[in-house]
Amino acid sequence: MPARVHAILVARAGSSSRAQLLRTLEALRSQSTRVAAVTLVICGDAASVRESDAVARTVEGIIEARSTTSFAEAIELARPRVAEGSAIWLLAQDTAPHTRALERLTGMLERSPSAAIIAPKLVATDNDREIVSLGVSMTALGRSVELAAGELDQGQHDGADDALGSDIRGILIRAEVRDALRPDPALAGADEGLDLGVRARLGGGRVVLAPSARVSASPDGPAALPTGRARRSYVTRLAQLHRRLSYAPAAAVALHWLTLLPLALWRSITHLIGKRPESVLPEWGAALTAMARVPAVARSRARIRSFRTSTWASITPLRVTGSELRRRLDDGHGSEGGAVSELRFFSGGGAWAVLAALVVSIAAFTTLLAWPALGGGGILPLRDTVAALWADAAWGVRGIGLGVIGPADPFAAVVALLGSLWPAGPSFSLVLLWILALPLAVLGGWFAATRVTDRAGLRIFAGVAWALAPTFLTALVEGRPSAVLVHLLLPWLFHAAVVAHRSWGAAGAASLLLAAVVACAPSLAPALALLCVIALGITLGTAQFRGAGRLLWVPVPTLLLFAPLAFWQFAHGTPLALLADPGLVVGSTATADADGRLAIATGFPTVDLAGWMQFSMLPLGSWAALFCAPLAVLALASAIAPRWRAGITLLVVAASGLATAFLAVGITVSFTQGEPMAIWPGAGLSLAWIGVVGAALVTLDTAITLPRLRVAATTVAALALVVCGVPALVAFHADRSALTNGPESTLPAYVAAQAASEGPLGTLVLTPQNDGGLAVDVVWGASETLGAQTTMMSTATQPQGTDISVLSVDLLSARDFDAPGDLAAQGISYVLLAQVTGGEGDKARALRTSAIASIDQRAGFVHAGTTERGVLWRVEADVADRTALNGSQEGTARLVITVQLLAILAALLLSVPTRASRRAARAQSRIVGRAPEEPLILPRHAEDIDVDEETALPRPEETAAPEEIAPAEGVVHSDEVAPPEENAPSDETMSSEESVPEATSADPVDTDHERDAEEDR
Repeated sequence: MPARVHAILVARAGSSSRAQLLRTLEALRSQSTRVAAVTLVICGDAASVRESDAVARTVEGIIEARSTTSFAEAIELARPRVAEGSAIWLLAQDTAPHTRALERLTGMLERSPSAAIIAPKLVATDNDREIVSLGVSMTALGRSVELAAGELDQGQHDGADDALGSDIRGILIRAEVRDALRPDPALAGADEGLDLGVRARLGGGRVVLAPSARVSASPDGPAALPTGRARRSYVTRLAQLHRRLSYAPAAAVALHWLTLLPLALWRSITHLIGKRPESVLPEWGAALTAMARVPAVARSRARIRSFRTSTWASITPLRVTGSELRRRLDDGHGSEGGAVSELRFFSGGGAWAVLAALVVSIAAFTTLLAWPALGGGGILPLRDTVAALWADAAWGVRGIGLGVIGPADPFAAVVALLGSLWPAGPSFSLVLLWILALPLAVLGGWFAATRVTDRAGLRIFAGVAWALAPTFLTALVEGRPSAVLVHLLLPWLFHAAVVAHRSWGAAGAASLLLAAVVACAPSLAPALALLCVIALGITLGTAQFRGAGRLLWVPVPTLLLFAPLAFWQFAHGTPLALLADPGLVVGSTATADADGRLAIATGFPTVDLAGWMQFSMLPLGSWAALFCAPLAVLALASAIAPRWRAGITLLVVAASGLATAFLAVGITVSFTQGEPMAIWPGAGLSLAWIGVVGAALVTLDTAITLPRLRVAATTVAALALVVCGVPALVAFHADRSALTNGPESTLPAYVAAQAASEGPLGTLVLTPQNDGGLAVDVVWGASETLGAQTTMMSTATQPQGTDISVLSVDLLSARDFDAPGDLAAQGISYVLLAQVTGGEGDKARALRTSAIASIDQRAGFVHAGTTERGVLWRVEADVADRTALNGSQEGTARLVITVQLLAILAALLLSVPTRASRRAARAQSRIVGRAPEEPLILPRHAEDIDVDEETALPRPEETAAPEEIAPAEGVVHSDEVAPPEENAPSDETMSSEESVPEATSADPVDTDHERDAEEDR
């Protein structure tokens, strides 16, 4: 005898929900087997529903509940209205059963005496050939796994009849077990059907699948998972943790509870590595909620105990093993669906260009290989140990000045990272940087060009043009480490930033590179911020909201790294000082007059035009800017090229960099020994150069169609740049470079040796100036170092820390006081009277002579000798310890360091490549901004073909990487491995034409509708 069925229908209030509800009610009235009764639970205002005739004809009663009532709670409200001996059919407003669904459900219930739950096949409302759900299982760790979601229904699963669980929508619960199998409200709306199936199996029952019973389901009903990614991650993880605590043996519950927070930390790391940062906060929210809901766990465990008759081993055969899970999430061979984008670095000649640049670099800086350290210009030695390098990069006591406490420049972290690459002798890393600068520039320019063109020759041209940029060669000759690093980092920032909207991996890499670029050249911050805003606006304008979220992350590490310094500068009323060049402040021939601005407009950061004014004895030097003219003409032509959008965008980049250079040369915020110094304009010109080179590539790639003309134009532009760079490349051998052999320490060897053995010592450095003044500085340790420099001191308009200028002047005067005692009380052990660089004038010489006589006459000073660094005295008094941080300052330091490290760690984890992210990068064209009508440039070999996704298949939302092209929602809830959106479609979730051929007349698809019609006939 067929079972009596009572349907419980849960609906949300609202106009859109009302249409779904009416469709579901119509489906109930059309069932071949009538339901005995229907109880409707409305979550929200039920006034409009009560007035409906369709509702009045179908339901036996309406229950009005709060709008926040969950599906499980709504079912519980309707349970008292179910008659004794009736099976319960659980439905929602978005679940419309097909005509014979109930007939087949009840038939399966009668034919399966051991079945406690009968589950239908859920299909999509708008496409009944797509399976939404047909059986659910779980892994050994409790992760829920859909067995057949997102697949095209060809009857391939119709033979399955046993499962661990199912989707809760549309299930039929046997009358005898309906009181024991109640949906658990503590699951927060996820895995409710799986939990019922587990409890049914423990009670000796089964979950039987009825594939012939079809129910259409939409993804937005009260029983469906939330559509928002963050909310979905939260409810699925909370459900998993709740089930873990509910299913665990009693002795292990406490252990599971204690591991929730450590597990959340570990899973946060895996989420970042798996490019799922939106799941981090839900992970912590779920862990904290699960920990707080001890009573709910106790109730769930009590329900299981009251119904359990079997062991937990009974569900083991129905679990999904690790190998099965990997097979579902991976196609097994790492293919990219035929759309493969290869770099062709070796076959395209990029490697040979880098090797040639290395040969040129060795020829240009031959003797550098024998130097233990590099000096001159803005170069200083680095700390002797890696620990000391990173100590200079942290908030705390600064390495210069007396009692100066505060934030370090972010550039100090870049210096620490550079020095850590050669831990045996960190200062030697600068020598290696100069030797490898040219090949690294070619490498960076080549990779940046892969975002613009796929022609091998043009990529090589871009690498050469980037390495021969006048601003880069000038920085090498003048010894400007921050400018060299900026030029080397900018192409990589371009390479990552232009695709940051595509994937979290690119966004994470771009955020780190942006932080490093701005740390080396803070003057670029306004221009880069403007470009970020433009990119964000374009992304939002094309409705790429996920891409916009990724772009919003890019500046976060930079903001957190600069936040302490920005707070300090604003507190001291010097906000413009944030734009100051980091490191050692050095003079420059860059000027704000007409000649200087003309040089900047032509691409040269100084008026000597990259050495041409000294190199050429002919008037040719003043015409050196013409060597950049071919490249500039090609760049301007990009505005009318077929790919004009990309050309104009790159010209905007060039204009922003040029504007930055013009503004920088007129801003003076730094001082060195009392002399004001303008900001180096070369960083802005480097940014402009990347826009000019990129725009020229657009012209050469698309506007010049004749191959011979393209080769000729490229050759002319390249030769002009080569000739332009000759004076700078030979400057080292012509003795026109600021580079010197060392020093390894800016202090006398005696002080350096004692500091290396006894720890940091304070040295008061007095330098008589040519104008009659006296420069005063305090150096801690064995040397003044590059990482210890701070814009807190170089931009200060007032003395910072303890003002020692009065004590220094009194030391050189005739005033009688205990000078050794005062110096020792400040922690100063030595006094060094140095000579001004660049030649000593009469006033400086006179002051220096009188200073030597004055200090020699004072008791308590021991003349330690005259060295090449200057005259040295040792203080005989007992020297006090150096100023240390107090408790409050230590707390501030820990907070600042922790926040900054967390931001950097998050960016690092996001940028770590995974198999899925590498596949995603290979599965579409590297070129950005290619016009849809533009033809592909096919390489010689088929395996090297770059397929442009925009050309092959334009997408309305965004040119998404495969990691963004997810299968149907609900395939697998994320836990141990990456979600489906970051993996190729699995064998079970087939989505390509190759996996699932289209039905034809020769290959009919036996759908349930056709079987229904046949049975009706």
